[in-house]
Amino acid sequence: MRLKLEQQIINIVRKKRKSLPREGVRKLKVSLDDEFTKANLKVGRDTLFNILRKHQMLTLRKKYSARTTNSLHRFYKYKNIIKDVEVTKPNQVWASDITYIRTVKGFCYLALITDMHSRKIVG
Repeated sequence: MRLKLEQQIINIVRKKRKSLPREGVRKLKVSLDDEFTKANLKVGRDTLFNILRKHQMLTLRKKYSARTTNSLHRFYKYKNIIKDVEVTKPNQVWASDITYIRTVKGFCYLALITDMHSRKIVG
């Protein structure tokens, strides 16, 4: 009996996914509530998650990230001259880095200078 109910749910979801293949489970549940009611099925969010997971039908979110590193540039690449240096006191070695922060208007840049002995931001 349970397999038959699961198969009904899967068939309803497959029909919907033909037009919207990337729709997630939460939105899918809301848009299919009427069809589940017509088919006399009581399907909650967690049940729908479990059934779709069991049948490998969950959609994975696309992870968007900015590609910010270009290692194939034409400029000279410096060697790591502090690789074997033992840092024993403050202000002996500083390291800097730049990172990109996504905002509503685009990207902002954050540049930091860190003291390698105390690990504090000095600039």
